[in-house]
Amino acid sequence: MSKQSALLRGDSSSLLLEVVDGALVISHWGAPLIGEFAESTIALRESIAHGFWDQPQNPGIMREGARGCLGHPTLSGHRNGLAWSTKFEVTDFHHKDNQCAVTLRDFHAELEILISFEMDKFGVVTQNATLKNIGSSDFIVNEYIHWLPLPQEAQQSLDFVGRWSNERQPQRRDIAIGTWVRQSREGRSGANFSIANIALAAHTTFQSGVAWATSVAWSGNSQYLIERGFEGNQSIGAGELLLPGEVILQPNQSYATPSMVSVFSKEGLDGVSAAFHSHIRARTMHPQRPRPLTLNMWEALYFNHNEAAIRELVDVATQIGIERVVLDDGWFHSRRNDRAGLGDWIIDPLVWPHGLTPIITYINSKGIEFGLWFEGEMVNEDSDLYRAHPEWILHENDRIPPLWRHQLVLDLAHEGAYEHVLEQTSAILKDHNIAYIKWDHNRVLVDAGHYGRAGVRTQTQAIYRLFTELKKRHPGLEIESCASGGARIDLGVIDYVDRFWTSDNNDALERQTIQRWTMQVIPPEMLGTHIGPTHGHQTGRTLELSMRAITALFGHAGIEWNITEATLQERMLLKSWADYYKNNRALLHNGRMIRVDYPDPHGYLYGVIAYDTSRAIFAYVQLTPTVTIHPAVLKFPGLDEKATYSIKAVYPAGKPRFMLIQPPDWMQGIKLSGSALTHLGVAAPILAPANACIIEITKI
Repeated sequence: MSKQSALLRGDSSSLLLEVVDGALVISHWGAPLIGEFAESTIALRESIAHGFWDQPQNPGIMREGARGCLGHPTLSGHRNGLAWSTKFEVTDFHHKDNQCAVTLRDFHAELEILISFEMDKFGVVTQNATLKNIGSSDFIVNEYIHWLPLPQEAQQSLDFVGRWSNERQPQRRDIAIGTWVRQSREGRSGANFSIANIALAAHTTFQSGVAWATSVAWSGNSQYLIERGFEGNQSIGAGELLLPGEVILQPNQSYATPSMVSVFSKEGLDGVSAAFHSHIRARTMHPQRPRPLTLNMWEALYFNHNEAAIRELVDVATQIGIERVVLDDGWFHSRRNDRAGLGDWIIDPLVWPHGLTPIITYINSKGIEFGLWFEGEMVNEDSDLYRAHPEWILHENDRIPPLWRHQLVLDLAHEGAYEHVLEQTSAILKDHNIAYIKWDHNRVLVDAGHYGRAGVRTQTQAIYRLFTELKKRHPGLEIESCASGGARIDLGVIDYVDRFWTSDNNDALERQTIQRWTMQVIPPEMLGTHIGPTHGHQTGRTLELSMRAITALFGHAGIEWNITEATLQERMLLKSWADYYKNNRALLHNGRMIRVDYPDPHGYLYGVIAYDTSRAIFAYVQLTPTVTIHPAVLKFPGLDEKATYSIKAVYPAGKPRFMLIQPPDWMQGIKLSGSALTHLGVAAPILAPANACIIEITKI
């Protein structure tokens, strides 16, 4: 019998799958393999060591103790205490092009698993598994983790932590012997969810070095793992975190795992981002039309809805060039604060005596789209819905879960609750010209029972189903995923939404880091980035308009500020900035993101380069005061080194605050080769802390 193997190839990576002694083994995940590798099994066969197995073992992808694995297994489960140990054998192996599907069976445990791998041309691997109970009794699934191997070059890990208004902060550590587990138990991906788990070499930076990244495509509870065994093997894994009893397979039932989406890069962390961004942009459901410049009225109005005030906001928005206006929380029944009304998705006649139609008509007459806020998964105790159906919340026994922002969670897997939310939301959309909804999710799920069973998994499936049905009923509808800001940004919900609210924190200085690391996986055109008020509502900090505008430029841009309070000069600058965004969003939303390994820790240098290297837009940001008089030189990797470029500073929202007598001469415009811009660079201007400037680079 010929050897069963499959080599999946991308532009910059490859994945080698082989059947060894009946087990499915991943022999390689990393740089492209070229030439002869038929005897790779022999090449990788380990020594017979003292105090270890008498024969080489091949635990394979299932990581089974029956095959000599002493680490964390792929599958954990049992049949009332039996069938707890498995030894799967490959029974079917199908490989075509860049796809491989393998069936494994354990006839003693009476289980079947179909595992599939697909690598796209960008080198992104999508890994799925479906576990089927082929026995005659129930099988309880405790856990299923996708795993990929890591070579010894992977010496460190990078993941992300966070909280409300400070999401996706990086933490980097050495990989040591043992199993490191990072879990998210919020019932949503969460503010403390690590959008990716990245293994990397100690010297890996944004622009250079190797990295292996995984991201779990799931919006419920999840976990990431990195394991280094005492024998020397390393692996990286991810999967859904199942609560007790969430998956009990009756005979012939199956459990389909969330996908694990993975990238290898030999071009640093920016290589990881480039692959993820290209993969996401290639989806059929990816937003295609230019991302509308958005005004969200939350920080202008909060709960104080007033049609006259909104008309005034819209008039100023029209002058600036806003293309979409979003009415946030406060429009529905009894919603004068955050203690009441959730669940009653009916227009409040006390606030809107003529309904929403007149204001929507007024907004549309200005050539502006209208969007509306919902938080359909939640309910207040002070609501008509809760008074009528208190049993519709996620709960265990007769307990009421602790409140969070005065909210409880509706059990959307309950058909009554699901139909209520779907029909009330759909009725509002049907009766009004609403192009867009901002869908919020302002609390975590705890004690989340569904008819006495743990209900996080069914809740996650239900919101996917709800979003699908809303888009089916209302063609062209766009949905923004908001969850206390950026607490539901993941590769699961991304296929159902068109935009993420990156963070409730609109302070531009804080947003620099939040956006920088959210874009590690998510392309900028899907991330809401707004100009906040002069005096920030989250931090109390006062920042220059130019700093706030530049920070908002690198994403799906918008404004969240009472612009009726803006001066005439500020409105003119906002108009200039809006025009600049519209004229350049094709590049900003389709180019390759570059985060320069800038040697001065007090500043950031980053930008977007067109894939044909014809144009680039960079931002130089002074975060904190420099120690030296002159900051480090600005260098721009990724350009065509043989071409000639013009480089200049531009000020679409006004000049930053300089701390100098005269800025560098190049800022008015000079010509340099791509090689000179990459390796020689230009002198950095001396900016005041919390200031930024835009640099345009154009091929001549």
